[in-house]
This record gives sequence, C-alpha cells and structure tokens, in this order.
Amino acid sequence: MAEGDAGSDQRQNEEIEAMAAIYGEEWCVIDDCAKIFCIRISDDIDDPKWTLCLQVMLPNEYPGTAPPVYQLNAPWLKGQERADLSNSLEEIYIQNIGESILYLWVEKIRDVLIQKSQMTEPGPDVKKKTEEEDVECEDDLILACQPETPAKALDFDVSENRTEIEELPPIDHGIPITDRRSTFQAHLAPVVCPKQDCEDDGETAAGGRLLHLMEILNVRNVMVVVSRWYGGILLGPDRFKHINNCARNILVERNYTNSPEESSKALGKNKKVRKDKKRSEH
Repeated sequence: MAEGDAGSDQRQNEEIEAMAAIYGEEWCVIDDCAKIFCIRISDDIDDPKWTLCLQVMLPNEYPGTAPPVYQLNAPWLKGQERADLSNSLEEIYIQNIGESILYLWVEKIRDVLIQKSQMTEPGPDVKKKTEEEDVECEDDLILACQPETPAKALDFDVSENRTEIEELPPIDHGIPITDRRSTFQAHLAPVVCPKQDCEDDGETAAGGRLLHLMEILNVRNVMVVVSRWYGGILLGPDRFKHINNCARNILVERNYTNSPEESSKALGKNKKVRKDKKRSEH
C-alpha cells in the first residue's frame, strides 16, 4: 500500500513539474501540500476573447484509480455548455484511466474556447499566477530520448560488433538558464534508432521527469540532454523546473512540438493503443 502511494506521489510530482514547464504563468499553485492547482486557459494567449480557470485537486489515488477533483470557473459558463464540457472531461478520464490526464483536459478546454471564439462575439477575461514544488538530490547531466515507437523502451539488442557506421546527428544547443550560480543548458539531436529510454546521470529522478515532459508534449524522433553546471548553492525542487523549462524551450525553438490539438489527439490515441496492448497481453 505504501509503495503504491509512493508511486502515485512520484507520478503526480512529475506531472505537476511538466505542467508548470508547459504552461508557465497559466499554471498556478493554490495549495502545494493538498495538491490543489489552477490553470488559466484561453482561446488565444496574445488576444484572449474567452478565458476559463480549471481548478484541480489531485487525490492520493490519482492517476491510478481516481480522477482529479475539478471545478470549472468562468462567469459565462452555465447550463448546457457547462454540462457538455464536464461530460467531455469525464469521457477523457474514462478513455485514459490510470494515465496522467491534466494536459489532455487543458487542451480539450482550449479547443472548446477556440471553437466558441470562432462562432461568437468576444467574452470576459480572468487572472494569472505561477509556482511549483518537489524534492530530491543534486548533480549534473540528464538525458531523455523519445523514439517514434513507444515500445518497450529498454528492450533493444545493441550488438557490440556493429559493422555499419552510424552518422552522428547534428546537435543544437539551447539558451542557458542561470539561477544562484547554477547554469542549465539543453542540447537536442534528431534520432531514429532508439537505444535508451532515459537516465539521470547523477541528478536523481531528473531523467524520468524530463521524459514525462516529452511524453506530454508528444515529441518524437528526438533526444534531449540537459547539462547542469553546479554553482555551490543547493536549489532544491527549483532545479527540476529549470531542467524542464530549458528542455521545453529548445523543443519549441526547433519545432518538435505539435499544435496543442494534434498533441492531445496523438497522446490520447497512443495511450489507448498502449492500454489495449496491455489488455491483450494478459
């Protein structure tokens, strides 16, 4: 029981860090201990016509056996429109039981707001805020690789005496982020041959978090490495925020991220395929 709780807690923390990196100021921590968050969602970030705040509380059983407890806050959201949107969110949960679904929920709401803005006159607007938290250990280099086929990530036979010569891919370097004398920099290379899943290289649990971010963004055929130059001051959970932010920035700059609609559809589809595959294996 305790092990399950610890696993749930880790998956929740990874999702929280990824959401904070993806949504920046749209993501707001209401109560970190109680796992209550608010996401400000609008049809257009630069020129919002319709805005809604999704407040979520993550119970201990999420994502394993229970959905987030949620509330939809918008003065214009009433009656059938509210019921339809709630039904859509619950349908996404049912199709993805056991999976992290906050990203799918946010992008579904954004889709609804975009459709609404295309059909009607401008609407009201809401507020902003940001923060995020977690704990672990400190060190140096984090790597995550997201292959096209989400197969069994470490089940690859890499023979030692390969005869073909592999051409080294081009490597791009992101803009460094510096905080309290520690500097983080992301490096990116296109890959088509998956040979590893992810690794921490001394920064405990960072590789899994970075891979979780890439899964949520649904990026494919790319490897991201984040380097850290430690400046002598412990950053605590802030280091994970910097790792995710510089990784996300380089993926956006190099056009590896799909539009939100494509990402959410593909991610939902991939999760459904994986779930069906698991069922057929038992």
